[in-house]
Amino acid sequence: MEEDDDFAPGDPIVEIGREDLDPLSLDELDQRIARLKAEIARVESHKAGKSSHLSAADQLFRKS
Repeated sequence: MEEDDDFAPGDPIVEIGREDLDPLSLDELDQRIARLKAEIARVESHKAGKSSHLSAADQLFRKS
Protein backbone atom coordinates (compact mmCIF):
# COMPACT_ATOMS: atom_id res chain seq x y z
CA MET A 1 0.00 0.00 0.00
CA GLU A 2 1.41 3.37 -1.01
CA GLU A 3 1.57 5.98 1.73
CA ASP A 4 -0.34 8.48 -0.43
CA ASP A 5 -3.21 6.06 -1.19
CA ASP A 6 -5.54 8.00 1.11
CA PHE A 7 -4.96 11.28 -0.72
CA ALA A 8 -6.18 12.46 -4.09
CA PRO A 9 -3.63 13.01 -6.87
CA GLY A 10 -2.48 16.60 -6.80
CA ASP A 11 -3.17 16.90 -3.07
CA PRO A 12 -0.44 19.10 -1.56
CA ILE A 13 0.62 16.39 0.91
CA VAL A 14 1.25 14.00 -1.99
CA GLU A 15 3.23 16.62 -3.88
CA ILE A 16 5.35 17.45 -0.83
CA GLY A 17 6.19 13.78 -0.41
CA ARG A 18 7.37 13.55 -4.00
CA GLU A 19 9.63 16.61 -4.00
CA ASP A 20 13.33 16.02 -4.62
CA LEU A 21 15.20 16.94 -1.45
CA ASP A 22 18.68 16.60 -2.95
CA PRO A 23 19.01 20.26 -4.05
CA LEU A 24 18.19 21.57 -0.56
CA SER A 25 20.93 22.77 1.78
CA LEU A 26 21.09 21.72 5.42
CA ASP A 27 19.56 25.07 6.43
CA GLU A 28 16.75 24.63 3.91
CA LEU A 29 16.11 21.11 5.20
CA ASP A 30 15.97 22.45 8.78
CA GLN A 31 13.50 25.14 7.67
CA ARG A 32 11.39 22.55 5.91
CA ILE A 33 11.35 20.34 9.01
CA ALA A 34 10.31 23.31 11.16
CA ARG A 35 7.45 24.17 8.78
CA LEU A 36 6.27 20.55 8.69
CA LYS A 37 6.41 20.28 12.50
CA ALA A 38 4.40 23.51 12.77
CA GLU A 39 1.80 22.10 10.38
CA ILE A 40 1.65 18.84 12.37
CA ALA A 41 1.09 20.84 15.57
CA ARG A 42 -1.67 22.83 13.86
CA VAL A 43 -3.43 19.68 12.67
CA GLU A 44 -3.07 17.98 16.08
CA SER A 45 -4.54 21.04 17.79
CA HIS A 46 -7.46 21.08 15.37
CA LYS A 47 -7.99 17.35 15.93
CA ALA A 48 -7.98 17.81 19.72
CA GLY A 49 -10.55 20.59 19.44
CA LYS A 50 -12.74 18.51 17.20
CA SER A 51 -12.46 15.51 19.52
CA SER A 52 -13.40 17.68 22.50
CA HIS A 53 -16.37 19.09 20.61
CA LEU A 54 -17.57 15.61 19.63
CA SER A 55 -17.17 14.34 23.20
CA ALA A 56 -19.24 17.26 24.50
CA ALA A 57 -21.94 16.54 21.92
CA ASP A 58 -21.94 12.86 22.85
CA GLN A 59 -22.36 13.76 26.52
CA LEU A 60 -25.20 16.15 25.72
CA PHE A 61 -27.15 13.71 23.56
CA ARG A 62 -26.35 10.46 25.42
CA LYS A 63 -29.46 8.74 26.74
CA SER A 64 -29.29 8.05 30.47
